[in-house]
Amino acid sequence: MDFSRILMNWYRDNHRDLPWRRTRNPYSIWLSEVILQQTRVEQGMPYWYKFMDAFPSVIDLANADEKEVLRLWQGLGYYSRARNLQAAAQSIRDNYQGVFPKEYEQIKALKGVGDYTAAAIGSIAFNLPHAVVDGNVYRFLSRLFGIDTAIDSSQGKKEFTILANELLDKNQPGLFNQAMMEFGAMNCKPANPICNNCPFLDYCVALKSKSIQNYPYKAKKTKTRNRFFDFLIFTDETHVLIERRSDKDIWQGLYQFPLIESDSMNKAEWDLIIPDLGNYLEIDNAQLVKNSHVVKHILSHQVLYAKFWWIKTDDLLQISNNALIRVPWQKIDDFGMPQLIVKYLESHNN
Repeated sequence: MDFSRILMNWYRDNHRDLPWRRTRNPYSIWLSEVILQQTRVEQGMPYWYKFMDAFPSVIDLANADEKEVLRLWQGLGYYSRARNLQAAAQSIRDNYQGVFPKEYEQIKALKGVGDYTAAAIGSIAFNLPHAVVDGNVYRFLSRLFGIDTAIDSSQGKKEFTILANELLDKNQPGLFNQAMMEFGAMNCKPANPICNNCPFLDYCVALKSKSIQNYPYKAKKTKTRNRFFDFLIFTDETHVLIERRSDKDIWQGLYQFPLIESDSMNKAEWDLIIPDLGNYLEIDNAQLVKNSHVVKHILSHQVLYAKFWWIKTDDLLQISNNALIRVPWQKIDDFGMPQLIVKYLESHNN
């Protein structure tokens, strides 16, 4: 099997025309790789354009206000990616005079950059001979060669990395890596792969054994954690109070309404939430306007159940909490917020 020839021919005829594939600018390529982690191309492309417009160079990103970076990232989730992105840009500014490093180990040493991202940037931008191994590559190679080693084991990661580097076209590693990723994303898909029109049809072990859905194999199952949130929307109709999340938890650095986290979603009645209001204001100054139904929001390893309590008070300045910020409602979009809150406000306004 002439693996590289078959793969490259498929890529030439079937690849998507994406803006970051029209350049060898390492900054543009790096930005696309970070945005597309855990994100579909269709969803991620507008963000790539927004970031390239707002921060045309790595120096621009390094010098940006973190709040603006997080605001532009709003809706992509995994906000640590945005913080790591800016931290890496600052490292390039401070340690490499603003010039993106060209060596694989230097790229890999950047904040938030691992083996896969370093291989992608290095091969595409600088023609470095390092194979990418991501979810698409795991799936494609495990099916093609019938490899049942767990991809979430150290042995599996080693085995697939060795195989991918053996298959790598050393003369055009960037093009080869893009073809590998594209084939997994477009043809050898997780569900409903296009087997009948696959150029590797005659070689695929999983297809011949009718076991496509058994690959790739994972040994561990991720546990899901349930969390229960009550958001307090203190408002005098023209202004509202928000706070910035500082804990090392989900949404770090983003803004939210004051939050009470509980062990269960049991605050169905107003009188059950009143005791918590004492942390913010005198109870006599609070009037419940309305509360939402429970809103379910699913993250990768967490399921959030949230309620929103609209609380009217005559003077927001009475609230004694230095962490809270009083902002006009018409300015609320200037603050980066979790998608859970954004979607709720959109549905409420509609």
